[in-house]
Amino acid sequence: MKKLLSGNEAVARGIYEAGVKFASAYPGTPSTEILENVVQYKNDVHCEWAPNEKVAVESAIGASMGGVRSVAAMKHVGLNVAADPLFSMAYIGSNGGIVIITADEPSMHSSQNEQDNRHYARAAKIPCIEPSDSQEAKDFIISAFEISEKFDTPVLFRMTTRICHSKSIVEFGKRKEKKSKGFTRDFQKYVILPANARKLHLKVEERLKKLEEYGYDCPLNKIEVNDTKIGIITSCIAYQYAKEIFPNASILKLGLSFPMPKKLIKKFANKVETLYVIEELEPFVEEQIKAMGIKVIGKDKLPITYEFNTNVIEESLLNKKSYKEIKVENLPPRPPVLCPGCPHRAVFYILSKLNVHVTGDIGCYTLGALPPFLALHTCVCMGASIGSAYGIERAMEQDPTGKVVAVIGDSTFVHSGITELINIVYNKGISTVCIMDNSITAMTGHQDHPGTGKTLMGKKTHKLDLVKLVESCGIKKENIRPVSAFNTKELMKVFKEELAKSEPSVIITQGPCIFIEPKDKKWKLFEVKAEKCKVACSACLKVGCPAIYNDENGKAVIDPMFCLGCTVCAQVCPFDAIIEVER
Repeated sequence: MKKLLSGNEAVARGIYEAGVKFASAYPGTPSTEILENVVQYKNDVHCEWAPNEKVAVESAIGASMGGVRSVAAMKHVGLNVAADPLFSMAYIGSNGGIVIITADEPSMHSSQNEQDNRHYARAAKIPCIEPSDSQEAKDFIISAFEISEKFDTPVLFRMTTRICHSKSIVEFGKRKEKKSKGFTRDFQKYVILPANARKLHLKVEERLKKLEEYGYDCPLNKIEVNDTKIGIITSCIAYQYAKEIFPNASILKLGLSFPMPKKLIKKFANKVETLYVIEELEPFVEEQIKAMGIKVIGKDKLPITYEFNTNVIEESLLNKKSYKEIKVENLPPRPPVLCPGCPHRAVFYILSKLNVHVTGDIGCYTLGALPPFLALHTCVCMGASIGSAYGIERAMEQDPTGKVVAVIGDSTFVHSGITELINIVYNKGISTVCIMDNSITAMTGHQDHPGTGKTLMGKKTHKLDLVKLVESCGIKKENIRPVSAFNTKELMKVFKEELAKSEPSVIITQGPCIFIEPKDKKWKLFEVKAEKCKVACSACLKVGCPAIYNDENGKAVIDPMFCLGCTVCAQVCPFDAIIEVER
């Protein structure tokens, strides 16, 4: 059977066919859909959302130690969170095959940096495998488990945005069941004390040599001999672009990009006159080839930033354009905005009125940094809002007039905010933390987490109580303030009261994401009474709702197709011009 699949869908199929028994992930673009597609095989593969990537990898490690094939998936920055167990697992190796999937994101479509995670493979001294289309995504993930078991190693499986989300034809195979090897106590293998680790490091170095030899004629690396005037060494999606721009060139495609198959590269280099290395982001392959004394053309012409396409390669290497630029003038800017009915809207409206320092986090609420709110002033990484708030507070010598508010989502708080809150309490900070509880992991497509009471496999489970959790971290009961995310007056009152205190507090704003509301819910509808609306007031526009706009006379209008009746605009109108009407 053949189907048109995205790379993420194909990887999920490959996980199933490989006989994997355990799969864990924390959602993050562009990797999210991998576990969302593995769940269709839940009768054969136990799959779950983990609180964060470190937990996902450590759980997969345990499953591997227990003798079954396991996988953990995450976006590229998630591997930073999981790096600690990854590096130790590189020494331990595998029992059941273990693969760590990293989905890198050149051009940062939804990420805060553009790191190239091939460097993790080199630093951890584990193999890195890169598919170039959906068929390879399915086939190579199966090979990754085989390599893991053959060489007693975890394997890094590197995807990128274009591989994750582009679709191509995939031929299906059957699932090959793998009998569990079981867990065998092995002090020298599984207990990474210094005495054991020193011996295991020697094993790692020997393993790299064997993997390099394996790369010489393994099916993941292949030479395509054509015109030998031009030779290209490439991998991942860059292979597709190179094939299109240089259809007659000879190509060495690296599916196993680390460790580098040096003999194969030398063999290929000796066959061609001019050698190019075409790779997105860092000169990872190029630098290693140059270190071998081989002359190549690469980043001296090709950019080191952003994702490639055929135009980039053609302009950089051939200095020509085969496309016409279409100039579109006078289009208004279209910045991203919070959805109509979003529970975060009123919170940022109030914070903008209070004019306090606001440290932000990763999630939909990052949009609070943009107009009209301008009410979020930092964004570093998952969980950093609370730590940054505490640090700024310390830098300001705990001046109560300059108190800081940290905003963080419910899923992100569970991911990496809990320890930060404990730190504030332990070190006697005074910052206010706002947990914006919209009952879901919204930004990545509405995945469940420990606070939703449901697992990835659809089973009901314990629902984390944020109030009790925060109290157990040391926040006093009277300083824990649950409040409706849609009540502007109550939000203003609560924020003012907590900001006035000289001790830490937590405000939990409660309101579900509009996309998880019941389908049969009857939404309210609001409209503006033109006779009451004052031209140039713009109070309702300051809530940043895309359902509200000004007409040709400067008066506010609510588009009934967008309005979801959250009531926030009606609450902020000083002239009571916005009223509820029949839908």
